[in-house]
Amino acid sequence: MLRSLVCGNKYEKAARTQGCTVIAGVDEVGRGSLFGCVVAAAVILPESTRIRGLRDSKQLLREDRERLAKIVEQKAIAIAIEEVDAATIDRINIYQASKLAMTQAVLKLAPAPDHLLIDALRLDHPCAQTSIIYGDSLSISIAAASVIAKVYRDQRMRELHDQYPEYGLASHKGYSTPTHLAALDKYGPTPLHRKSFRPVAQTSLPWDVPPEIEIIDVPSAAVLPA
Repeated sequence: MLRSLVCGNKYEKAARTQGCTVIAGVDEVGRGSLFGCVVAAAVILPESTRIRGLRDSKQLLREDRERLAKIVEQKAIAIAIEEVDAATIDRINIYQASKLAMTQAVLKLAPAPDHLLIDALRLDHPCAQTSIIYGDSLSISIAAASVIAKVYRDQRMRELHDQYPEYGLASHKGYSTPTHLAALDKYGPTPLHRKSFRPVAQTSLPWDVPPEIEIIDVPSAAVLPA
């Protein structure tokens, strides 16, 4: 499947033809990171909003993400952000933690949405929902949420880099890079590493994985199950 370079609003238009008027895009970032929180954002944009260059945050350079995030903040009717920490991810699993972050972000929105456009998931929320595979490349509302969440989480990782400089968080944002894995082998996991993720649980530096934690492979950027 080829992803579009710039997002459109056909899903927003489709929701409006169903009588919906307050449409929120929802996305999360940090699902595959070995370290720290997963972050979700929910964004309500005015009807027929256009933002040149807005698309999936992973396809953007940092300076473009930050510039676009400021534009989204200026144009949006409402923005909400929620994070779920590593301990909760280990306790309930990353799939449920991602859904929790997204649901809580939606609940923070004012006005409350009557339709959700969500990247690949369905949430435990009573209003109408459209789950869109690669939604952050296809829906302007989801792309806006993706950019807001990514900029927020990246800033959190840069702040935590000062607390744990030996892990190189400012560069890889907690993801499974050779530099990060080498630091894990040398120093072991911090309290903010996800102990349920196999590269953390199997680091060469011995440590005791709590028995209640289910070890999983690192989630890829592929679609989570609905």
